[in-house]
Amino acid sequence: MQNSNTPLKRTPLFESHQSLKAKLIDFGGWEMPVLYKGVMEEHRAVRNAAGLFDVSHMGEIEIKGRESLALLQYLVTNDVSRLKDFGVQYTVMCYPNGGAVDDLLIYRHSEDHYLLCVNASNTDKDFNWILENNKTSAEVTNISQHTAQLAIQGPESEKILQKLTDTDLSSILYYHFANGKVCGIDSLISRTGYTGEDGFEVYLSSESAAGVWEEILSVGKDEGIQPVGLGARDTLRLEMGYPLYGCELDSEHGPMGAGLHWVVKPNKGDFVGREVIIKQKEQGPPVRLIGFEIQGRGIPRAEYAIWKNGEKIGRVTSGTFSPSLNRGVGLGYVCNKTTVEIGDELEIEIRSNRVPCKVVKAPFCETNVRK
Repeated sequence: MQNSNTPLKRTPLFESHQSLKAKLIDFGGWEMPVLYKGVMEEHRAVRNAAGLFDVSHMGEIEIKGRESLALLQYLVTNDVSRLKDFGVQYTVMCYPNGGAVDDLLIYRHSEDHYLLCVNASNTDKDFNWILENNKTSAEVTNISQHTAQLAIQGPESEKILQKLTDTDLSSILYYHFANGKVCGIDSLISRTGYTGEDGFEVYLSSESAAGVWEEILSVGKDEGIQPVGLGARDTLRLEMGYPLYGCELDSEHGPMGAGLHWVVKPNKGDFVGREVIIKQKEQGPPVRLIGFEIQGRGIPRAEYAIWKNGEKIGRVTSGTFSPSLNRGVGLGYVCNKTTVEIGDELEIEIRSNRVPCKVVKAPFCETNVRK
């Protein structure tokens, strides 16, 4: 919880959000836009055309030196040695108990130069954790203050962004990046995102962010681009079943329970949390994450109880009304000892009423993501 006496942090685009009359909220200590015109409209703009997000609150940590790979291999669950130059990898950084320090993206520039993109509210914690566990000669630098990040997402994203760069965007594969210029500004252009749609995340200097933001919105008008706030960002990621730190992942809940087995590579060698994770892989974690759709009316919210046959078996971690499906959807943890299968009928306790839901496999809807 943000201390009331501590001023909220602002991204370099704060004045741009004000000029667009965005509704601003406290998001993990940052004053961020939750919506501009409305969550439903912004969500559908991303699914059908394009949306532009300010994600400059995210943290960026640079790791350099000949022992960079050794440090990363010890810190995260995935096998970073599989990354090639200009490749991107999703992974989780764990505590010894198997819970998550954070989930993050790793960008490999070269064998001795990596960039980490971490969650905004975790930046300082992550940076300190890396320093505490660095027994190598690798240099670790927090460059968040000098780095801005814009995300352009949706089926028209490539067409719009291509107007502003000489980099051939069609040559950038999914989960890869290129170094180029956007509006003449040195940028890292990554084909990644948090919406399930095709699109790009552009890292650039903080002082250049506002100008590039305005240019993208200007050249994308004919394609229907809209600025998009955190409200639609959440509904978009939830439709894909993507975890959010603080909801599906935290210091007690790690990758095994969250269904992120694919980013855990125990055979790569030692890493923080490995022993507990191997045990969870063999015996199962205490709880596991499920996806569900509400049958009828009702919107699930975090901490609502999940019931099966009159027994409380878990809790909702994230829930929303899906603009694509026109019904409530959500994610939740259930006791691993309880048998819950795809297609099962459960109940979510919404305002003292138990509303029927069906267990489904995420993602909840099809999208246009290019892989």
